[in-house]
Amino acid sequence: MEQMQFQKLTGGLGLDREQTRTLPLSQVKIEDSFWSEYVRLVREVVVPYQWEALNDRVPEAAPSYAIRNFRIATGQEQGEFGGMVFQDSDPAKWLEAVGYLLQSSPDPELEALADELVDLIAAAQHPDGYVNNYFTLKEPDGRWTNLAECHELYVAGHLIEGAVAYFRATGKRKILDVACRLADCIDTAFGEAEGKLEGFDGHEEIELALVKLYQVTGELKYLELSQFFLDQRGTNPNFYAEELEKRGGRVHFGHLDIAHDLAYSQAHLPIREQATAEGHAVRLVYLATGMADVAAETGDENLTEACRKLWSNIVTKRMYITGAIGSQEYGESFTFDYDLPNDTVYAETCASIGLVFFARRMLRLEPRGEYADVMERALYNTVVAGMSRDGKSFFYVNPLEVRPGACSKSRIHAHVKPVRQGWFGCACCPPNIARLLASLGEYMYTIGPETIYTHLYIGGTVDLDIAGAKVSVEQMSTYHTDGQVTLLLNTDLDVSFTLALRIPSWSGTVALTINGVALTIRPENIKDGYLHLKRVWQTGDTLDLRFDMPILKMRSHTAVPHTVGKVALQRGPFVYCLEEADNGPALHRFSLPKEGTLSIVEGLGDLPEGVCAIRAEAQIIQLESENEPLYQSEAAHLEEQSAEAIFIPYFFWANRGQGEMNVWVRETF
Repeated sequence: MEQMQFQKLTGGLGLDREQTRTLPLSQVKIEDSFWSEYVRLVREVVVPYQWEALNDRVPEAAPSYAIRNFRIATGQEQGEFGGMVFQDSDPAKWLEAVGYLLQSSPDPELEALADELVDLIAAAQHPDGYVNNYFTLKEPDGRWTNLAECHELYVAGHLIEGAVAYFRATGKRKILDVACRLADCIDTAFGEAEGKLEGFDGHEEIELALVKLYQVTGELKYLELSQFFLDQRGTNPNFYAEELEKRGGRVHFGHLDIAHDLAYSQAHLPIREQATAEGHAVRLVYLATGMADVAAETGDENLTEACRKLWSNIVTKRMYITGAIGSQEYGESFTFDYDLPNDTVYAETCASIGLVFFARRMLRLEPRGEYADVMERALYNTVVAGMSRDGKSFFYVNPLEVRPGACSKSRIHAHVKPVRQGWFGCACCPPNIARLLASLGEYMYTIGPETIYTHLYIGGTVDLDIAGAKVSVEQMSTYHTDGQVTLLLNTDLDVSFTLALRIPSWSGTVALTINGVALTIRPENIKDGYLHLKRVWQTGDTLDLRFDMPILKMRSHTAVPHTVGKVALQRGPFVYCLEEADNGPALHRFSLPKEGTLSIVEGLGDLPEGVCAIRAEAQIIQLESENEPLYQSEAAHLEEQSAEAIFIPYFFWANRGQGEMNVWVRETF
């Protein structure tokens, strides 16, 4: 029976494509001069701080209500539901981050806190497996009646993801059993059989979560259910309208034009026919992540091709240079090709995190450097920019141009904040950052039958089995500083396999030595952005890589009206920006001469150790007197004078107080 179901899932295509697999976090240890500090922050500051915030014990932060809702639902407190309809997802993501941290190293105190949450969730579960505090407390008769707006399956998906991560870390089945009963409850309610609901959630998430549940339990029904939700999307354009009519026109948010816009929820076309990134940016990349997961598990080449089309449209026409996505505040959404405004951008932190999720799944399907390049771009720029250096404040929106006065006085800029916030009423981004950084080790490598792919150059150790041997790879990296990486291999026996090393797109030249002997890199050894080294490896083999790290003047496609005639600076994985703290106000007055000099500045201010700034030969237009007319024909007094500009890595902006910021700067000839 299961084999027949599997053939239905695959469409008879089979699994003849070579894929790679991700390594468990327990096999990867990060010891890196850049990333270890972020992982430490997540463990020692972010996760404990977020636990306090979820419990409403941070006076300066907006109340969460999340844990309080569970206590009310279980009869431990009296009161009414508080927060957003999807508030349960925040503690679920917190639990997921804890699961990843515990997979990396034990922490009895943290595990005890997580067990408290597990007990609360289990106690809040209904006998039929349903868990959702909003509907339990506020609309007990409203289950599955407003999928367009109320995020029921989204919330369930996050609970499942948290349960899988925590089970993998501890082996404790309590929360996994909760997740399985919840998934079974959903399976009972949804499907093609008579009496079941043929629908889909407005916010994708359940699709990728069910694949994780399938992977940990081996229960094929969860994979089938994931594919059901994928295939439902876009096949019944009247679904939301029919449900709206059934509930008498009642809406939750009052934004019918958004919530019931099919493109907003990626339901305008069947998923295999979608070729452009439409609607809410986070939803789109969560959908694409689920699509890639199912494609990998089933071998569905049509689904893989649909993933490729969405990927291509995002990264070639709808992505910012920082790896941010989502061009407008209305609907937190994509707009159209090459529409990439810098000051009114939305660029939600969660959207870049979702893009990282999508990239990792595409690397599993087919190891290609372009996926890892984008994953790196988002990680080193938007993702880490989303959190302050002390781990206690966060960006929801990640602009590429900021004037604080506009943020406070212009309605079209009101969503942009010039400083990070302590917490949010809709606090999806902080726990999302925590769970991604806590699981960073899963993004560094994938393994094929006889190939180790290195996607991210992050210091640490990975232990794995390949070609019948036990292999340990120790990576020592100052990649973010000077492009140097050393790999030391240890094996229990001499073994032949391929080591595939990504060549980042920003590197001009690559130098390689093995055991001190320089190697010539031949074109035939480079495939899809990876240098393939096949040989018999022995214990003690040492590879030294050096990636050239020039300062690059990046220019956009000329179809992007917001940046034509401008340049952005990049060095290594970092995109740079001007900030008022270094250059004074009115940053729009700066320009960079086409032939102007650029140089590295080390040890600037509070930048992390080893991270450099850039000094640029610039020109600047002097501020006019207030007595000058607003417009005039004479412009001789606008001559640009020589100046110096200091650029810092984008991820670091707004860590030194409030001020202006610009990524793109005019170029003069």
